[in-house]
Amino acid sequence: MQAIEKLHALPPSERREGLEEIVVTEFRTTLMMADDEDLPFDMSYFELGFTSLGLTEIKERLEAQLGRRVSTNVFFNSPTMERLISYLADEVLADLFGSLSVPTADERDSRK
Repeated sequence: MQAIEKLHALPPSERREGLEEIVVTEFRTTLMMADDEDLPFDMSYFELGFTSLGLTEIKERLEAQLGRRVSTNVFFNSPTMERLISYLADEVLADLFGSLSVPTADERDSRK
């Protein structure tokens, strides 16, 4: 079962968590991290040790899993997993998430 099918099968209130799991798994796999290692959502990909090639690989795997195109720009203009997850929920998978996506801390702060 593709990741997108798994997200569709989840109740709407659990889809954000399901999406996070998909994204985190891709990043952990690329960094060869154990499940118990800390992976900060708000740290830049480059601070985590990613290269452009590694990010391109993650982008391609996410596209295959989600069956949707993911903009390369989001990896460089908003280089954190937190922002990537919000982008995927709000833009790429908007039909699946609707108005259910939760704003990131940065988005909440910018509205004040």
